[in-house]
Amino acid sequence: MNNQSYATAGLFTTALRWVVGWTYFSAFWRRLVLENKLNPEEAGYIGEKFNHFLPNALGIRPLIEYLVSHPEALWWAMVVFTIIEGIVGLLLMLGLFTRLMSVGVFLLALGILLGSGWIGTTCLDEWQIGVLGIAAGFVLFLSGGGTYTVDHYLISHNKAITRKKWFQWAGSTAPPFSAPVLHKIVLSGSVAILGLTLFTNQYFHGGVYGTLHNKSVRPLIVISQPKMQGTTFSFALSRVEGADVYGSFLINIQLRDENGMVVFEQQQSDLSQLKKTQISNAYVAKIKPGKYSLIIPLGAKATLSFRDQRFLELSGKYTLELTDISGIQWKKTVKI
Repeated sequence: MNNQSYATAGLFTTALRWVVGWTYFSAFWRRLVLENKLNPEEAGYIGEKFNHFLPNALGIRPLIEYLVSHPEALWWAMVVFTIIEGIVGLLLMLGLFTRLMSVGVFLLALGILLGSGWIGTTCLDEWQIGVLGIAAGFVLFLSGGGTYTVDHYLISHNKAITRKKWFQWAGSTAPPFSAPVLHKIVLSGSVAILGLTLFTNQYFHGGVYGTLHNKSVRPLIVISQPKMQGTTFSFALSRVEGADVYGSFLINIQLRDENGMVVFEQQQSDLSQLKKTQISNAYVAKIKPGKYSLIIPLGAKATLSFRDQRFLELSGKYTLELTDISGIQWKKTVKI
């Protein structure tokens, strides 16, 4: 493919390049210019949003869990990630080092897909953003930026940088492949991206066959590690499903014996006044008392502790029952 044909191919993707570039640059713009979303002490901190990805991430869950368990490392990761998004988006819109920036788009979109492809309250929001970003990055890598780019200006004016070997892979020069090789790259890359699309659509949502499911609709609390020690009863809970923009609101905790009798209870007013010493949070998304309930954000995990002299008298099998304000209940068997 000669440079003229390649420039024409890139010309056709101008709108795609501008829009994709803005979607990534706008993330930087929103977090640092319109609002400060990199301040861990303020509402809307991007680290808490990142924490929402944790429960059902694909392949990168250990990395996410490490970061949300180490707030300082998470902050640096969010800063670096935001700067990269800003650079990639801006240079892609300008058409400077277009091919290199398209690789950045591909990798950023892949991260979004694997981390949050399962999230989407009314439709498959994050999954669609991820797979379309991957496809767009691949197309822009092949097409380059075309006429309306800084790359084209540099090439047309025969600037020294365009004669560097690395510029052939970073800018918008014609790819050094014969037509048969280029056809194989396009076909194999397209098949691989389609395969990834179908796999993740099925994995996250059951969108290819079987029963559709959406893990962003109803909150799901997982109860673990119930422990009775003297006058202290503790257990861990984590929220692994539900809308990322809306918490689960716990209004009742009951411990029932085998006959169904309540031996310990925390009502709505009690949960709204829990002390900080009773809640040991594991991640940056924190479980905390609200005005009328205990608020449990998506991805949050904490150990709750309660003290009562009655615990000394308990033995046998009990049922721990948690109730959400929506009426949903979660249960766990406790053996003492």
